[in-house]
Amino acid sequence: MKVLVLGSNGLVGSSIVKIFNNEPAIKQVIGSNRNDTDLFNFKETQDLIESTKPNIIINAAAKVGGIKANNEMRVDFILENLKININFLEACIPYPEIKIINLGSSCIYPLATPNPIKEESFMTGKLEVTNSPYAMAKLTAVEMGRSLNTQYGHKVLNLMPTNLFGPNDRFTENESHVIPGLILKMHNAKLSKQEYFEVWGTGKPLREFMFVDDLSKAILFLIKNEYSEKDLLNIGTGDEVSIYELAEKIKNIVEYRGELKFDHTKPDGIPRKLLDSSIISNLGWRPETSLNDGLKITYDWFTKNN
Repeated sequence: MKVLVLGSNGLVGSSIVKIFNNEPAIKQVIGSNRNDTDLFNFKETQDLIESTKPNIIINAAAKVGGIKANNEMRVDFILENLKININFLEACIPYPEIKIINLGSSCIYPLATPNPIKEESFMTGKLEVTNSPYAMAKLTAVEMGRSLNTQYGHKVLNLMPTNLFGPNDRFTENESHVIPGLILKMHNAKLSKQEYFEVWGTGKPLREFMFVDDLSKAILFLIKNEYSEKDLLNIGTGDEVSIYELAEKIKNIVEYRGELKFDHTKPDGIPRKLLDSSIISNLGWRPETSLNDGLKITYDWFTKNN
């Protein structure tokens, strides 16, 4: 079994390469990133698939970011993610024998969807406004995959993971997701001995977080079990935490001694977002890493690599 991983240097892609390289059932793992292939270029994408001839392609390539980046760089998020998805899926048209695993995001689900969010909620309502361009690109990829299946006979599995974190995440001031953003800023606040640390929003929203290696193990689980019943599948932990509680956990791990203050003038996003992951759970898969353990591993990696 030969697996091609697109976006192999990112948070998800690097984890998949690591986990899959330790699996005897996988003959070869080919990691591809922007250093060898420009996925914005159709010919380069086409050449990559032709030259590697994989049995499975896992698309972990994407432009990602937190609420601030999604809201302020709306054109970038929809254009770049559309280009990646269009090029790699079109390049797969001549190869219906290749199994495609496309990674999406829980943000594809409508704003008013009841929690826990079931796969059946796909395209049933309006999107959350701060990240709707990114969500539209991911929705388009799902529809393209279904069209490939209908017209050419491809098998495309679209996985919708909950909020992910871990080593190789993007730790930046303005473009990070909530966990790497809080780790970076709180670490800097500790070093500069700031008396208080400001967190966006009220702290009340509830979120579900999963350590990235658990997603990689879930993908491997689905491959080894040859799952093909549905083409859209949620992957989450089933556990919720408020942003306030999350900030307190990170504060303890970072050992920041100042006060946490919440800026109520900044957007909260969706009040609650919990996936219904009962389908994969009923198949026998469970996440292995607790939130606390995952945060400790992530902070340890951050201090050693940043």
